[in-house]
Parts: sequence; C-alpha cells; structure tokens
Amino acid sequence: MIGEVVMDRKDPVPSGEGMKEQLTSNIMRLVQRRRQEDARASPSDKIAERITRIAGSMTFIVLHIVFYGGALLVLTDLIPVPIPFGDGLGLIGSVASTEAIFLSLFVLMNQRREEQRADSRADFTLHVSLLTEDELTKLATVIHRMAEKLDVPIDEQAAEEVEKNVDPEQVLDALEDIGGGDGAPGHPRTDHDAGAATGKPSAIKASTAS
Repeated sequence: MIGEVVMDRKDPVPSGEGMKEQLTSNIMRLVQRRRQEDARASPSDKIAERITRIAGSMTFIVLHIVFYGGALLVLTDLIPVPIPFGDGLGLIGSVASTEAIFLSLFVLMNQRREEQRADSRADFTLHVSLLTEDELTKLATVIHRMAEKLDVPIDEQAAEEVEKNVDPEQVLDALEDIGGGDGAPGHPRTDHDAGAATGKPSAIKASTAS
C-alpha cells in the first residue's frame, strides 16, 4: 500500500456513507495524483489554464458584452459624450482582434495539456484492460479444467476461443486494416477479410469480433 490517503473537506468524494473503503481510497489517489500533476505544471501552463477557465465563464462574456456594446453605442453616437474619440471603431476592432489571437493561443496551450492528460489516461486504461484480459483468460482455463474433471458438458470450440490470449499489436494492426482500404471506420470487415488483407490470422477473438 502506497501511504495513507487522508480526506479533507475540500475533497469531492465523501468518506464512508455506503462507499467501499477500497473504492474511496482509489478515487482519492487519483485526485491526489491530479493535484500533483497540477502542482508540477509549468508557469506558462498554469497561466494558460487560468486564462482559459476565466475566458470560458459567463462573467467574462457579460463583461465583454457590456464593454464592447457600450463602446459601439458611444462610437456610433447613440450615446452622446462630450469627448471626441476620432477613429475609435478601428481601434476597437484592433483590440478585439488582438484579444482573440491571444485567447486562441492560450486555449491551444491548454488543449495541448489536456490532450497529454487524455493520452496518459488512455494508456492507463489500455494497460488495465490488457491485465484484465490476461486474468480472465487464465480464469477461463481453470474453469475449463474444472469442467473437464467434473464431466460438465461445455462447448469446446467456444472454450478454446475464450482461452486465447489477445496480442495487442495484432489488434492494432487489425484496426488499422479495418479503418483503411475496403473497410470503413465503424463498418468492420469480417475476420476472414481482415486476415486475407494482412496475411495474418485475426487477433480478435471470435466471441468478441461480432
């Protein structure tokens, strides 16, 4: 066990109240890991995230409506003021364009960081899925042997398919073949067609390929 996770009032997960201890501990470790990643972020990433969060708030939108709306009303003489602004419309347009450019850059910086986080979570999910696949395959083998010893009738062909380990590299190759050529994303070809295209047997189990 990696240290003890202490929950405080700022944590979004309530302690106890029907939630299992292990589940609560796992969630709190993920929350703590997220906080550590935020603390290790560079100053530029922190500034970009803060500005993006502010720019996406309703307060920011309302302030812009008030500022630019008021400026346009004054510059078009709908609200008369004693101070002449000259070519104020061009200045307002330049300010708005410059602001849009910098906001776009900050949003792109924040999006890049979020994509890195998403890639890490995807890698973690893939790793857990592969571990689960391996454990379930071993469990299926044990159940198959128990069934044979107890003379329980089972579908031998289906049992053999379930007991096969999936090679992740072959799965990725099969997905690439399905996404290109005659196959379209979301409309996979049959196992026979995929195997014929690559010259290799399909890595996807028959029980899960449909």
